[in-house]
Amino acid sequence: MLVAEFLYICTLISINLVIMIRFLTAGESHGKGLTTIVEGFPSNLRITEDYINGHLFRRQQGYGRGGRMKIEKDTAEITAGIRFGKTLASPIAMIIKNSDWENWTDRMAYNKKTPNVEKIIMPRPGHADLVGVSKYNFDDIRNSIERSSARETAARVAACSVARRLLEEFGIHVGSYVENIGNIYSKEKFSGKLFNNDLPKNFDAWTIAENADKSPVRVLDEEQEKRIINKIKQAKKRGDTLGGSFYVVATGVPVGMGSFVHFDTKLDADIAHSMLSINAVKGVEIGTGFAVADAFGSESHDEIIRKGEVITRKTNRAGGIEGGVSTGLPIIIRVAMKPIATLMSPIEAVNLSTMKQEVSRRERSDFVAAPACAVIGESMLAWVLAKHFLHKFGGDSMEEIKDNYNNFTKKLFKRVSKNFKKK
Repeated sequence: MLVAEFLYICTLISINLVIMIRFLTAGESHGKGLTTIVEGFPSNLRITEDYINGHLFRRQQGYGRGGRMKIEKDTAEITAGIRFGKTLASPIAMIIKNSDWENWTDRMAYNKKTPNVEKIIMPRPGHADLVGVSKYNFDDIRNSIERSSARETAARVAACSVARRLLEEFGIHVGSYVENIGNIYSKEKFSGKLFNNDLPKNFDAWTIAENADKSPVRVLDEEQEKRIINKIKQAKKRGDTLGGSFYVVATGVPVGMGSFVHFDTKLDADIAHSMLSINAVKGVEIGTGFAVADAFGSESHDEIIRKGEVITRKTNRAGGIEGGVSTGLPIIIRVAMKPIATLMSPIEAVNLSTMKQEVSRRERSDFVAAPACAVIGESMLAWVLAKHFLHKFGGDSMEEIKDNYNNFTKKLFKRVSKNFKKK
């Protein structure tokens, strides 16, 4: 390889590292707490603990949650990276303490093992119990349970709140609502308004979240809410659990985020990965998703039109992404969450000590968590959008990023028009 080519590749790698944001979480479900480190954000972004804790509170809500939510009151303590309410461009560190740690100090001791600690030998179907002990050579399923627990998502919500705050500075908002729980849908299809591009002027996705948050199951239909709560009560009596589906929406997203150049730069692929990383999520659709497989092309694609100084689309069946790149219309994601694996009336499994078929064990858990999962979905979408936003408009400070953003968005139509004018 020539020296010039090598230096060029090194330059590309270094640029990619500079504009990359990332977060890392640490902590077990019943350990002392959760820690997250957030890296790559510019200086002078305003953010407070109250803002972060507001979204942590939203994650804890929802009818059908288990006893753990009565114990914990999640709050993030910022320990690095922010001074006087503004980011310093250095790594941001946060801690969320586990109040339940006091009840687990013997079972989750960091040093010497205490006597008479129960060893978990019965895996739960649908959980990471069995694959965990198989992969990591554990002799106690507790080691699998602790890190694979959805408790970790509290740290994600804290980390992704930084991304959400960044997007809000540019008029990009993220929201969600629950579409169904236990196969109970609303007669009013709000998704139809999203796909038909039939939204009020200046509508933003946070309005969806605010309306959904008024419901204990985060739906937009009171009659549907009543039926879902009754279904959850039935599940509780049976010792069973329920899954559901929800929509995550982002508005204000500019044209041009993402890329079709490489498989790992596509915006929709990145979003799908982030959603599937959430505990119990088993399916993701972007736009009308699987429905396009059954439709004609004329019923699937969005006609391109001009509205004043903007080129846009009549509809938004593509969910705001074409060719891995944002179109400027709302990003629309539909997510399916399976029922929680822990059942109060357990199903069969194999006792790993005796290798005999037995009924699985119980572990304190929720009966349904789709409302909370939707809030986590908001957080993960905000993170992915912030990553691609900074990739396109990035700089070292908020002021520099705003200059880059304004230069691109305010001149976009004129630039496209000029490029295609006949000479």
